[in-house]
Amino acid sequence: MPGDIDADAVNEFVASCYPQLGVQCLDVGEDFVTAEYDLSEIERRPGGFISGPDQFRLADGALWFLTFAAIGRLDEMTVTSELSIRFLRPAVGERLFARAGLEARNRRSVVGSVWLWCDDKTEKTVSTAQGTYSLPSK
Repeated sequence: MPGDIDADAVNEFVASCYPQLGVQCLDVGEDFVTAEYDLSEIERRPGGFISGPDQFRLADGALWFLTFAAIGRLDEMTVTSELSIRFLRPAVGERLFARAGLEARNRRSVVGSVWLWCDDKTEKTVSTAQGTYSLPSK
């Protein structure tokens, strides 16, 4: 992969520029990323549900990581220009996972889709998102 971007490099980079994100990269490919959000210390909504904003945080983080893979470099100034999410079923668990896939890339933006699931054994999708990241000019 260009720039030798792997999960460890992404996590080290994010820890240096945005440690509050709370999202960890698990795997990086040329056109995909998997990530997780450890929610063991995060408050839940009534009923034990993982909140929409927490799901949104993971989706946005996974797309940010995907942008690094798509452009072949770690760049903190890639920014979300659009992101929408659909909640499909209640999310319950201690960990939330995401897989982001590349839909399109051009010189100004990266578009991706994200699927989120919890740590249950069924791995049913709890929400899906699609978004665009704007790329900084070189």
